[in-house]
Amino acid sequence: MAESLVRRPGTAPGRDVLDMALVIPLQGPAGIFGPSCESCAALAAQEINAEGGVLGRELNLVPVDGGRSPAEVAVEVDALVSAGAVQAVTGWHISAVREAVAPRIRGRVPYAYTALYEGGEDRPGLFLTGETPDLQLGPTLDWFAGTAGVRRWMIVGDDYVWPRRSAATAARYLRRIGGTVCDEVFVPLGTSDFAGVLRRVEASGCEAVLMLLIGDDAVAFNRAFAAAGLDRDILRFSSLIEENVLLASGPESTRGLMTSAGYFEDLATSSGLEFAATYFREFGDDAPVLNSLGESCYEGVRLLTELMRRAGSTQVPAMMSVADGLAYESPRGTVELRDRHLQQKVFLAVADGLSWDVVQQL
Repeated sequence: MAESLVRRPGTAPGRDVLDMALVIPLQGPAGIFGPSCESCAALAAQEINAEGGVLGRELNLVPVDGGRSPAEVAVEVDALVSAGAVQAVTGWHISAVREAVAPRIRGRVPYAYTALYEGGEDRPGLFLTGETPDLQLGPTLDWFAGTAGVRRWMIVGDDYVWPRRSAATAARYLRRIGGTVCDEVFVPLGTSDFAGVLRRVEASGCEAVLMLLIGDDAVAFNRAFAAAGLDRDILRFSSLIEENVLLASGPESTRGLMTSAGYFEDLATSSGLEFAATYFREFGDDAPVLNSLGESCYEGVRLLTELMRRAGSTQVPAMMSVADGLAYESPRGTVELRDRHLQQKVFLAVADGLSWDVVQQL
């Protein structure tokens, strides 16, 4: 990636610099996403600086490893904000990290959280670019019921806030459409042995599994699921799975696997194709895999910049006052902020070996 765009605070040349913390996982189960997130954010910073920066200031990204414990991440971000070393925070990281970071920031600087998440955030200064259950999970369950006739689900998730709350949301949606949750199980982050979970899947009588697993955990589950032969009769859907997980799972482990997201590299839209062309032109054919999670970090950097430009300020109250209705063009097409959440199109895709075949817009 472009080293000149990601520095420690205070190391950028010149005096007029806006430092933005980029909180992304560089270790742990979600570490598989880190390189893509870092490269996409760097591309956004490069484009913004080529446009003249943010309110006349050069944008500098300050890396923070969001793959550590939530408490460790929150302490580092708090220290950066308190020292005036960063004037904004963005990045993809799990909800448990957001839940620790947001109270420490306390609206002192703007915070763009880019991951899809369980919904419900309304803390001052927090802007959310990711997909929410009303745009992503509910419409997907409707599609499975109406198109595939699938109403019996088992939920398998990591044991923290996003899977737990998403599972509860899924159960409510399923009750509305005459579906049911046959069983649910939550495992510790970093789980690699799913033998016991697979026995419960097989005994549940489910038609599909809702996977709420992160990164390496999803890879381990996919491999074990296919090795047990469960992919012959049971579908899988994950709202948080992308090309890195497909590659790591292997083509023999992705039959009957589906996802939904606001961006896919293979989605044939003019904005998406242009973004992909720019990305690979900048970083080369060996660049980290382009995917929705990485693109979300591009989105976070761009969103904060658009808000600052519209407000004419980097201060949270000014940015919040102009946030509603902010619209701009992104790799996801035309997006708009409503209640500080980015409204966007969401697409359903099925795995075809190691790539996604986009089926339709939800």
